[in-house]
Amino acid sequence: MPRPLTATIHVSALTHNLNVAKKAAPHSKVWAVVKANAYGHGLERAMRGFKAADGLGLVELEGAVKLRELGWKKPVLLLEGFFESADLKLLVRHRLEAAIHCMEQINMLESASLAAPIDVHLKINSGMNRLGFTPAQAKPAYERLRALKSVGNIRFLTHFANADDPANAALSAQEQAKRFAEAVDGLPGERSLSNSAASLLHGEFASDWIRPGVMLYGGSPGKRSAGDFGLQPAMTLSSELIGIQHISRGDAVGYGSRFVAGQAMKIGVVACGYADGYPRHAPTGTPVIVDGIRTQVIGRISMDLMTVDLTPAPDVHVGSKVTLWGKNLPIDEVAQAADTIGYELMCAVAPRVKIAED
Repeated sequence: MPRPLTATIHVSALTHNLNVAKKAAPHSKVWAVVKANAYGHGLERAMRGFKAADGLGLVELEGAVKLRELGWKKPVLLLEGFFESADLKLLVRHRLEAAIHCMEQINMLESASLAAPIDVHLKINSGMNRLGFTPAQAKPAYERLRALKSVGNIRFLTHFANADDPANAALSAQEQAKRFAEAVDGLPGERSLSNSAASLLHGEFASDWIRPGVMLYGGSPGKRSAGDFGLQPAMTLSSELIGIQHISRGDAVGYGSRFVAGQAMKIGVVACGYADGYPRHAPTGTPVIVDGIRTQVIGRISMDLMTVDLTPAPDVHVGSKVTLWGKNLPIDEVAQAADTIGYELMCAVAPRVKIAED
């Protein structure tokens, strides 16, 4: 028998969450973001779950090619664009679109001799200060692109830093939207501003396209719970108890003896650890569900195992099912307890974890 640790992907939830995004921006087209192997859910499953999307966006060229090989016919956008001149022929061959965020990419396009033009998305740095042209650079960059035979349609995009945090004094979504509008004023081409948070919380920024990511997988992009938005978890990570220990008051558990029992108690050993992608830094108190009963992690997470408090569930046994996140236990709640975000947990599920689908 294989090790009893499974990440179950709920394709119907992917479709449901896409519909939530579409209803939030009914007049916009949707780039469904599938980077990082669809946030750990698998490109092929995401492609089926998001079949009603208008396009798919990701950062990995090999993933974009795989989408074409799997049969995706609609647009595919490389959100970081291309990295060297040799990539351009693959973009033409597979009809891939590319974000353009730096002069070096424009230089490569100017030097290229391509069999067909590439549709591009000029990225504006409206304050995130990662990738993109400053507002002052936007129109000169556009003019250089417009002059090239290697360039087809030119669209525009930016990325919000704090769309989930309206009180952020350093940089508001409104300020970024203003900078973006000024940068592209008078330039023809479709616009795309909204990530998951903006799609759900700032309908006024929906524009021609939205680019939802984590919300499509049932994660919250901000401080409110995913359930508040009607989102469904698209991944359930589950395992089993593979051992039970009865310990006495004063007994310690796990590496570093970080948990010391204050009374006699029954603890369970679960087949899941940091080598499976569960965060090693998850502290005592991180929620888990054992046979439908909510309890908590105790002690330090090991490479292959974790220990849980069975005090609330005295009748469980070796083989009892353990839910680590997913249905009935939001991934964001686990992430918050572990001082991280749901995105990281989804993407960190290790290759040795068995994948199933319902």
